[in-house]
Amino acid sequence: MRLHYSDHFVLPLPEGHRFPMRKYRDLHDALARSLPDARFVEAPAASPGELALAHAPSFVDAVLHGHLDAAQQREIGFPWSAQMAERSRRSVGATIAAARAALREGVSANLAGGTHHAGAESGSGFCVFNDVAVAARLMQAEVHRQARRLLRVAVIDLDVHQGNGTAAIFADDPTVWTLSLHGQHNFPFRKVAGDDDVALPDGCGDDDYLAALEAALARLWARHAEALPGLVFYNAGADVHEGDRLGRLRLSDAGVAERDRRVYAALRERGIPVAVCMGGGYGKDLARTVAVQRRTLELAWDDWRARGAVVDPTGDPAERR
Repeated sequence: MRLHYSDHFVLPLPEGHRFPMRKYRDLHDALARSLPDARFVEAPAASPGELALAHAPSFVDAVLHGHLDAAQQREIGFPWSAQMAERSRRSVGATIAAARAALREGVSANLAGGTHHAGAESGSGFCVFNDVAVAARLMQAEVHRQARRLLRVAVIDLDVHQGNGTAAIFADDPTVWTLSLHGQHNFPFRKVAGDDDVALPDGCGDDDYLAALEAALARLWARHAEALPGLVFYNAGADVHEGDRLGRLRLSDAGVAERDRRVYAALRERGIPVAVCMGGGYGKDLARTVAVQRRTLELAWDDWRARGAVVDPTGDPAERR
């Protein structure tokens, strides 16, 4: 299984900034130990043309060339720097690469990504570009060009924060279904309606969360009874965990793992490829956040193997039997 990373592009954030930049390197290192047979692939940078599939060209230009004004930078939550622009391009590139690999191999992942607050003309909430939106539209274009068929896409967003940017970008697009389970009283405080939004109360624990997830997945399959999605993007936020500073939900380690198992199993049973993004995670103890995200990727590895994937010793892409 291919794991795409860009953790060596680090933002020069001020002292005390609450964004846990270090978690990406820690996650990479932890997975290198626990999944030594996985293929770690440095993320390419998304091109301006690729970014413009989901974003206004003027916004893309402002990010890449440092023209964001002070208000735009405050909304994003990062000061502009060349490193910020490059990391944002690489994060999108990682999800593009993961989506391509998933279509070939069944399962792949970006060790960051899930930047679901970014809209077509602005960033927000630590999200500059919307990696899933760009990758979804690019995969649709590539599949249409190569196979002359429509690629239906679903986004299963289980980050604790509602995916308002993704919902807005695909609001009028019937080929992309957006599902979000999120904290009712959490950021963003003005939600943007997606295709299926499930708002959960503060303190929601394992049993209630998993019941809500099962019901939402049942609606997803019912909605697509005649034509299943050909690709799913899974935003597997760790910020639903009980130890998260910003999450306000109360899922245990076992509860988050069971969430992931159920998503992977449902997709595997239906033969749907999945590109995994890590989304948020802001634990009081950063090591616990990394452990939760590591387990999400270990379960993705198990799913990849359960689909009949084999490791190609020549270094060529693995193939599903």
